[in-house]
Amino acid sequence: MSDVEKYIARRKKTDPEFAEGFEEGYKEFEFGVLLRQAREEAGLTQEQLANLMNTKKTAISRLENRAGDIRLSTLRKAAKALGKELELNL
Repeated sequence: MSDVEKYIARRKKTDPEFAEGFEEGYKEFEFGVLLRQAREEAGLTQEQLANLMNTKKTAISRLENRAGDIRLSTLRKAAKALGKELELNL
């Protein structure tokens, strides 16, 4: 385990607010990474994906880098443009 991982584990145990915020932030980060990977696997640039979604390249960049507060309709458009199926789990 790296020093960073040790620090995170220690903070999670001693600071409930940090633990909650960390998990939420990580999930947003993870979605952005998954979106970028799907785009790259489809062989698309951010600009090409934006054109398919009828939006701007900057919007795709924001999704990939700061994925918080994304509308469900935007997720559906992205999935459709990438030839993927959107699946949500609770």
